[in-house]
Amino acid sequence: MNETIWPLIQNIFMVSGGLGLFLFGMKIMSDGLDNLAGDRMRGILERITSNRILGVIVGMFVTAVIQSSSATTVMLVGFVNAGLMTLVQAISVCMGSAIGTTITAQIVALKIDPYAPLIIFIGLMMYSVFKKRNIKNTGYILLGFGVLFFGMSTMGAPLKIFATEPSFKAVLSAFENPFLAFFAGLIFTCIIQSSSAATGIIITLIGVGTGTITFHTAVFLTMGSNIGTCITAGLASLAANREGKRLALAYALFKIIGTSILGAVLLIFPDILNWFQDTWPDSPKTQVAMFHTIFNVTITLMLIGFVKQLAWLSRKIIPENPNETANVKKLLYLDSGIFKIPSTAITQARRELSRMGQITVDNLKTAIESLFTKDMEKAEKVFEIEQTIDFLNNEITSWLIKMRGLGFSDSDIEKAGRMLHTVADIERLGDHAENIAEYTLLLVRGIELSPTALEELNKLSVKSVETVELALNIFGTTDKTQIDEINKLEEQVDKLAKECVETHIQSLKNEISDSRGGVIFTDMVIDLERCADHAINIAQSILK
Repeated sequence: MNETIWPLIQNIFMVSGGLGLFLFGMKIMSDGLDNLAGDRMRGILERITSNRILGVIVGMFVTAVIQSSSATTVMLVGFVNAGLMTLVQAISVCMGSAIGTTITAQIVALKIDPYAPLIIFIGLMMYSVFKKRNIKNTGYILLGFGVLFFGMSTMGAPLKIFATEPSFKAVLSAFENPFLAFFAGLIFTCIIQSSSAATGIIITLIGVGTGTITFHTAVFLTMGSNIGTCITAGLASLAANREGKRLALAYALFKIIGTSILGAVLLIFPDILNWFQDTWPDSPKTQVAMFHTIFNVTITLMLIGFVKQLAWLSRKIIPENPNETANVKKLLYLDSGIFKIPSTAITQARRELSRMGQITVDNLKTAIESLFTKDMEKAEKVFEIEQTIDFLNNEITSWLIKMRGLGFSDSDIEKAGRMLHTVADIERLGDHAENIAEYTLLLVRGIELSPTALEELNKLSVKSVETVELALNIFGTTDKTQIDEINKLEEQVDKLAKECVETHIQSLKNEISDSRGGVIFTDMVIDLERCADHAINIAQSILK
């Protein structure tokens, strides 16, 4: 092979390998941070108030901790989709995430490349030797941190050589056009789905010196990457409801409007950029990192007062659809995107289970109504909805089993295990509703229940449904303070069921009960009593 070509190929391999290590290191570091702090960050996000300033601060803090604005926005799409957060609340948090993600650029700008191998070794030892999860996750973070800088170091040497090549200079000179640089940054970030990684690579390019790229070029590449990062939230929203899609759109509008305004200002007054070069003359890396931070802080301050207007505009572009949830035979809150952000998976699973529970209790009410009114249409509706309940049971069970097989925290794995029991209890409630609807068919065919029997069943039905509804509320809100209340309700159901049986026995002795109706009466008492038993299981599933 030509002696001049082989070194060129080697340098291309080095740059490619270094880029791969850089992206891999950033992924490892982000995953480790999410595993270490994801539960706490999820809890913080779930408690966001309507105060937009607090939303920005929390978004900034959470993103700075987990080192990924994409992760934060995907998490927020999940929360909005699940109804845990309003659109206006989530938009302000997204604005804060744009500031928090700039911490990555500040880290990359540090001159610690020579220490990367030592950091990798320490991280690997902590991850391999120690058994405690927190220590292992800390080691995983250090490992990613070290690999990230090692990748930068690997790219640096060949890039310096490329910077002296006329052909390479010719390609980079095209990016001196701010519009080309902007679209190059946008497209590259859309491909790798991380503005933090894109900015880190830009900092690496400017850091190798010898005129690889100019500061002005790096500025417009960075602005393009700020819009390109919206692609991750857009992809996450594809499987979300319309409110989740509106958040992704509002986030994109925030980035596009802010970047357009500041971009226009910089094109009209390019001397503004000289301030960064004059303030940090000896560190091109710091110049880019500081521009990235100040740029995002500026667009957030500029648009924080227009959160409600962004929400309004996104609703105008994506209007309401009355038929959006007409077909309930599908999962609304669980999709493959939740595995990208493990800390949202349990919240989404709980939301899907709560939805299944609401469908089931509504079906139970319909079944009871069908029996007391001898309504065939309502009984048939119960059988139809039962198919949806069975579908949700199978699908949710599959998702929970998948969750237990992934790298979730011990706490989330334990919660997923308890949810497997809960989904079975809810499915059994559906079966009891179906049984009651079948009793309706028998009554329509001529079997009679005495007025006394109907009165006793009505009392028991009301109390059983009340117990189930309270159980689902406890499960959905994880409110442990109501456990004593549901225990008392279940005792009342048991007492009423016992009284029903005693009344039925007395009526048999007095020979005033239809034996066929007596069978239906007894079976329905058992079904209603067991509904309360399953309700207790559902409520107590929030306890360890």
